[in-house]
Amino acid sequence: MAGAPELVHGTAIALRQGATWRAALIRGASGAGKSDLALRCLAATPSNGLLNADVALVADDQVHVACRAPKLEARCPAALRGKLEVRGIGIIEVRSIDAADLALVVDLVPRTDVPRLPDPPSKCALQGITLPLLLISAFEASAPLKLLLALQDPAVLGEAQGPSARR
Repeated sequence: MAGAPELVHGTAIALRQGATWRAALIRGASGAGKSDLALRCLAATPSNGLLNADVALVADDQVHVACRAPKLEARCPAALRGKLEVRGIGIIEVRSIDAADLALVVDLVPRTDVPRLPDPPSKCALQGITLPLLLISAFEASAPLKLLLALQDPAVLGEAQGPSARR
């Protein structure tokens, strides 16, 4: 069952694994570093031994999130496709994809609010679907690597669950 898209203030990047693109929705206040973190994720190199990464932008600033049961889909509003704001430079064109399965939500928080070992892992719900929630301090040097590692790690992602599994 398809749901009406919800427009979310945030940025979405996607990591390809095989034929599937998995997206992370990055949320935070204006100026929190959403676009900057996405830019650094796009620049992450797959030759570092930690990532098997093919990364693309889904959307910057506004993301359409829609339920495509049993998953959520992240999609870019047409007017913003392929555009990323780089503070101090302006809007640039970057590699992008039209849509991806939303697999992870990332909230940008102060470093002191990032749990050292989150146990149990945090979760959040969007449109009745429960997703893993990762708290990241956006401007730490390791932030893009942490995001991409989480996005490719099945132990972090688990399986998205419908409304009956929410607690």
